[in-house]
Amino acid sequence: MNLGYNRTNSGGIELYCEYKQPNAMGFVEFLATAWSILLLIITMPFSLFFCFKVVREYERAVIFRLGRLRTGGARGPGIFFVLPCVDTYRKVDLRTVSFDVPPQEALTKDSVTVTVDAVVYYRIQDPLNAVVQVTNYSNSTRLLAMTTLRNILGTRNLAEILSDREAISHAMQASLDDATDPWGVKVERVEIKDVSLPTQLQRAMAAEAEATREARAKVIAAEGEMKASKALREAADVIHASPAALQLRYLQTLNNISAEKNSTIIFPLPLDFILPFLGQTK
Repeated sequence: MNLGYNRTNSGGIELYCEYKQPNAMGFVEFLATAWSILLLIITMPFSLFFCFKVVREYERAVIFRLGRLRTGGARGPGIFFVLPCVDTYRKVDLRTVSFDVPPQEALTKDSVTVTVDAVVYYRIQDPLNAVVQVTNYSNSTRLLAMTTLRNILGTRNLAEILSDREAISHAMQASLDDATDPWGVKVERVEIKDVSLPTQLQRAMAAEAEATREARAKVIAAEGEMKASKALREAADVIHASPAALQLRYLQTLNNISAEKNSTIIFPLPLDFILPFLGQTK
């Protein structure tokens, strides 16, 4: 059945459907089919062992009779019947298949050469198209995956490739799924495995990261010194306002000095003891 539309004289759209009948069987095909049935009857019951085939739950069989696709779609799971000499069939596995995309060397948008590899998961959702529309759907999907990966890498910057691998995986999956849909192939998942950079670029990025860390450490140290100086200034103001606090600080300093095992200990004299003598001298 083919669907379409026609434009009417009034500017509207008229839908129509057309049923396309399969081509009638030719005379030679009819004779070959009749001869196969006759041979099947003559050689019974031994011929039954060659006529009944079985496909598993995860398999489907696409049958051709004298080169033409048989009506009814793919057979399975279970048992199906084929005529000897005129019917051929091909099994299609419906389970999910994974393959590794070889490392692809590509030039990014900011002119950096990177090497990226990935893994692709796909399955067959339409056995008829997988057999009729493409010669080898597995090999074709592999080649298309390599080309798609290089094309997507060429549209991204190096920073995007390193930081946003998930977006690249989704973009690659969508592109592959659209391209393989006429083949009956469904791309379920794409994962970026590894991103390799040139050795010289790795050294430059490491040096840049180290310089950034050192600059950040110096900024943090300067901020700490500024906060410490402010705290010392406030402490000095408090001690200056209270002579008793200065005396307690002096005693604490003597306690810290005595805790150390030194052979010589110098006791500093407070300025309060020296000020009277300085006044008499003046």
